[in-house]
Amino acid sequence: MAAVERPEPSVVRTGTKSGMLGSGGGGRGGVRVTGEGTGTGAVASNADQSYGGEGGTVGAGDVSSDDHSAESSVSEDATWISWFCSLKGNEFFCEVDEDFINDDFNLTGLSSQVAYYNYALDTILDVDIPESELDDKQQELVEVTAETLYGLIHARYILTVRGMHAMLKKYKEGAFGRCPRVHCSGQAVLPVGQSDMPRNSTVKIFCPMCWDIYFPRSRHHSTLDGAYWGTTFPHLFLHTYNNLVPQRNPEKYTPRIYGFKIHKSAVQVQRNRASLPHDEKS
Repeated sequence: MAAVERPEPSVVRTGTKSGMLGSGGGGRGGVRVTGEGTGTGAVASNADQSYGGEGGTVGAGDVSSDDHSAESSVSEDATWISWFCSLKGNEFFCEVDEDFINDDFNLTGLSSQVAYYNYALDTILDVDIPESELDDKQQELVEVTAETLYGLIHARYILTVRGMHAMLKKYKEGAFGRCPRVHCSGQAVLPVGQSDMPRNSTVKIFCPMCWDIYFPRSRHHSTLDGAYWGTTFPHLFLHTYNNLVPQRNPEKYTPRIYGFKIHKSAVQVQRNRASLPHDEKS
């Protein structure tokens, strides 16, 4: 493996962090950039490519000037991890400690889930990869798989003490958003996946007050792969920080017609409650 080569601090990053960058379009929101002495590159998300049905695909036309300025504000001496987590739409991610990534035990089984595993890992850890080793298409694929690999590592990291502490800070800042349910009164939420396997579903938000899940409000988050947070995180988080668990609001919305409550024998009520267990229908 080649030695780590840090970029010159004087160069301002305007796109992908890695030095092994290829040509051609692509990346989150179709953003493509050039770097001095490193070539050009793309960053793309597997979730963006896979979930057009649920959240829609973010295309080149969806990227605003604010997106470009946010990405270009990260200096070239920042790590790939810092750069990646600073991208608009990646607010749900925390920065994984490199010590965690360098421990092979923590990455057990991931090599079979990600193509170009070693190159993707080198990209995450800022290890310089000679351009001659990969053609342009392979370089773009490595950038894509680096994001996927980081997401899968992230899902494991946030179950550790250090990972949950990093997510605690984000939770207290409201970085994950608020519950859209009226009676939860803006309760802070946590990201959750409906599957631990990638490319099965997008990330959702879990409300600790009503104990239900919802789609994230931002279109930037609605295309992220839920496996990058997994099914366990919010529940282990609240088990660890049980002082943060709010009391459930018993108040419920009561449908009315001209001010009168709808009787439980009404057809619309019967159809709505048809699948409920008998003891919940009363």
